Amino acid sequence: MTVKEIFETMDYGPAPESAADALAWLVDQGARFGHFINGEFTSPTDGFDSKNPATGETLASVSQATQADIDAAVSAARKAQGKWAALGGAGRARYIYAIARLMQKHARLFAVLETMDNGKPIRESRDIDVPLAQRHFYYHAGMAQLMESELPDREALGVCGQIIPWNFPLLMLAWKVAPAIAMGNTVVLKPAEYTSLTALLFADICRQAGLPKGVVNIVTGDGAVGEMIVNAEVDKIAFTGSTAVGRKIREATAGSGKALTLELGGKSPYIVFDDADMDSAIEGLVDAIWFNQGQVCCAGSRLLVQEGIADRFHKKLRARMDKLRVGNPLDKCIDVGAIVDPVQLNTISQMVAANAAGTMHQARVSMPETGCFYPPTLVEGLAPSDPLMQEEIFGPVLVSTTFRTPAEAVELANNTRYGLAATLWTENVNLALDIAPKLVAGVVWVNATNLFDAAAGFGGTRESGFGREGGWEGLTAYTKPKGKEKPLEKITGFAGEGAPVDAVDRTAKLYIGGKQARPDGGYSKAIYGKSGALLGHVGLGNRKDVRNAVEAAANAKSWSKTTGHLRAQILYYIGENLSARATEFAERIDAMTGKKSGAAEVEASIQRLFTAAAWADKYDGQAHGVPIRGVALAMKEAVGVIGALCADEAPLLGLVSAMAPAIAMGNRVVLAASEAYPLAATDFYQVLETSDVPAGVVNILTGTHTELAAPMASHMNLDAVWSFSSSDLSAEIEKASAGNLKRTWVNDRVATDWSTDQTRRFLEAATEIKTIWIPYGE
Repeated sequence: MTVKEIFETMDYGPAPESAADALAWLVDQGARFGHFINGEFTSPTDGFDSKNPATGETLASVSQATQADIDAAVSAARKAQGKWAALGGAGRARYIYAIARLMQKHARLFAVLETMDNGKPIRESRDIDVPLAQRHFYYHAGMAQLMESELPDREALGVCGQIIPWNFPLLMLAWKVAPAIAMGNTVVLKPAEYTSLTALLFADICRQAGLPKGVVNIVTGDGAVGEMIVNAEVDKIAFTGSTAVGRKIREATAGSGKALTLELGGKSPYIVFDDADMDSAIEGLVDAIWFNQGQVCCAGSRLLVQEGIADRFHKKLRARMDKLRVGNPLDKCIDVGAIVDPVQLNTISQMVAANAAGTMHQARVSMPETGCFYPPTLVEGLAPSDPLMQEEIFGPVLVSTTFRTPAEAVELANNTRYGLAATLWTENVNLALDIAPKLVAGVVWVNATNLFDAAAGFGGTRESGFGREGGWEGLTAYTKPKGKEKPLEKITGFAGEGAPVDAVDRTAKLYIGGKQARPDGGYSKAIYGKSGALLGHVGLGNRKDVRNAVEAAANAKSWSKTTGHLRAQILYYIGENLSARATEFAERIDAMTGKKSGAAEVEASIQRLFTAAAWADKYDGQAHGVPIRGVALAMKEAVGVIGALCADEAPLLGLVSAMAPAIAMGNRVVLAASEAYPLAATDFYQVLETSDVPAGVVNILTGTHTELAAPMASHMNLDAVWSFSSSDLSAEIEKASAGNLKRTWVNDRVATDWSTDQTRRFLEAATEIKTIWIPYGE
């Protein structure tokens, strides 16, 4: 077709990007790659071929790492870490800036190689993936520069094992490597088996930048290599991938003391209200679901359209789909490229073929005769329970249903086990800012979609994982508090055979839903003083008591909607009422512990309550400086229902230190009182009863932590579990938490200094960051 004919017909002409330089780079490397360990490439070994999914052609041969390779990489990273951290933030920043500059200089090479290896359109690699990867290194070079002044009490974790997926090979590498090395860590990274080439090019960039040996190590291979890294002697695992694998990693790292962040799957809602700019919403939807062939964890794969405009919206959407161009990813005019591998293509095909509900429309477009391609697909009229509405397809398949009211839209949007991202379209700013906080998602885009930046945290809730990448909030995952650790010691109460001094029986009940309740099992435990005198009995809670307490906490969800000012007033009131009974509580603590520290512990508890009250309306979010005409708000939201095994050594202070910040942020709590000295907690609920605390906000159980830990950690309606017990329960809790991937904060056999006010750490653990992107302007 001539230029004149193209002009007359207005058909697109092909605009292919040359692959010559990328192929030349591969040839220069011998088209065979070893691993990048201790600053050098190892000799290539047997492995697997990396293929172009659009053509099936082999691009290069990549080595399969062995256990010896992993050991060598971890050893190199460990050896380099101390010197790298000691270099200081300013010293590290220079290297990271150099990496960013070199990535800019080789931007086109990265883009072409990424497209050839992954199958995504070149315009996406060129205009989105590569610039964002550069941005992450520039941004985190600045973070390194500021570490000493802005994070003076934090230090590097050590060696980080990082495992990234195939859908954004270079960008995910940047998300992981940049913050880790900025904070003084060293890394061992495994790229996806399908897409290792840009990671190996990045290794070459690190070498050109003069990065000290061992700071970045890259090993290639299949899932078995990732498993080796998870089990290696590293200090942190950062994983992006499927929820199923994330759950296995949570179980494998349980009790190891390794820090863990998981960025997992999603089934993100794309909500269109009847006042939305329809054409803009449709263009946004094209980017939401057909960007990167729908192989995006936060893809807007569930379309929810308000009923009044649904027919017209779907009609225009089908017409827009038929105009999409599917084909050679190196063609700059292509909208939808190739699926990454025949295995993934087969998975998508089988999931769509198994669906018998709704009506399906596949774009009437020309499809390549060879390669891994799948047509843009829309399935309308599904019920919320249909498999395609619930399961992540990870392909260019959009499913759709309708809603009538904003409240129904929220219900449908949140009807998923995932919680990664959400999009909403409306011209009503009041509606947008009302709906966004109600969506269970780590990221919400208003009148936009798939906006990312190094300054704005990204990550999910529920089974979409935990932790954030990007921004100040992403840095905490790669740091730890400074200071020496003290081993945890088991605390036990006193034994005895004595009777009550005044011959009066005292049996404290549990505190559930604002009421005192007898334990389900009907058993109790005697609590003795140092001299053997009987101080009283407490009930032994069991699995059913945990269930009742969680149900009561769930029913108190309106607490999360109250203002920080109101929560502060109630916390102040609790502190005042505790102060009025300070002498009584001090004597009780001294009687149980046999020490004379009761008065100091009560005073510290009162101060913790006042401090939490002070923070209740001041622990603010941020407005991130992102490079768009708009704002990215980092909103701090309550985690939900938190279960906590309270400290044994500080029976009142440990309970208050966990409870007060949690409820200050709008959470509800289920507290397992000190196992050794529980009477301080059962006395404390009398204070709660007189302090206007709504029923269900605070629930207190007594009994053995070993019996209560498992039902808490495995309960599907608990959103987080903390453990400060002197019993070593970290492994059990973390393993059981994998069921719904709830957040955990355990002591890992390390004692907590309760005399130090750590309210800030509790506030961080009690909140989730939700990033709300709000573009503005015409």
